[in-house]
Amino acid sequence: MLHAAAAAHARNANDQAAGLRRLFGSSRKRFIALVHNEQLSETTLVIDRLCQAATELGLHTLVVDAADSAPAPREMALIDLAACVERVSDDVSYLAARGLPIRHVDSRGRCHGFLQALESAAPQAELVLVHAGTTDHARLFAPRPVRPLLIGADAPRAMTEAYAGLKRLALRPGWLAHDLLIVADPSGPRTERLGESLAECAERFLGAAIHDCVVINPRDDAQAAADPRLVQLLRAQLGQDLLQDIDVTPVAFDAPAVH
Repeated sequence: MLHAAAAAHARNANDQAAGLRRLFGSSRKRFIALVHNEQLSETTLVIDRLCQAATELGLHTLVVDAADSAPAPREMALIDLAACVERVSDDVSYLAARGLPIRHVDSRGRCHGFLQALESAAPQAELVLVHAGTTDHARLFAPRPVRPLLIGADAPRAMTEAYAGLKRLALRPGWLAHDLLIVADPSGPRTERLGESLAECAERFLGAAIHDCVVINPRDDAQAAADPRLVQLLRAQLGQDLLQDIDVTPVAFDAPAVH
């Protein structure tokens, strides 16, 4: 019975992965805007967990690290970007890209050319996770509708910076819907209020909304299976309208309820 259930689960996962690849094939890469939080020390942990969730969905992820804290790109980055993409594992590639978006700026102040360069440089990637500051995200993705992924933590400065990033993106490119990841102990006395407080401020002062909120427990085993709540959030980020025909088992969220 257990073997049969495991086989059925594997078939379902393979079917979902195949469906995702058909929807997001090489000609349609999906981009996620991960907003850099300079007050957060666990950014690498967050990126690792997101890549783990993408692997659960059967996707190869290219992590484009364009934040101010990122490593400097290789000297060949403007000549041969593909040669600068590092293969971290079978499912993850990495590009050090600090300062690269602005090198592709056009006469309108946008950096769409960098996204096109990324598509050509990493044909193996179905998902491109762009970690950058708010200014770069606005230049890269505006005016397309984007739901930025904010990061916070159980620390006042981290949550203040998360709100500041939300405010900048709400006012400049006009992105009023966001998702939120909080690095914290899920059972901590303040954890439940962290996302709720940010959502209340966003709605009251900016007319913005937190669409989904997931708490990432930094003590979870890095080798364990991907958090189903994070997989669910990532699936929604990839586009609910494109995935509605894929059979997905509903997942009960126990993260803070945010509206």
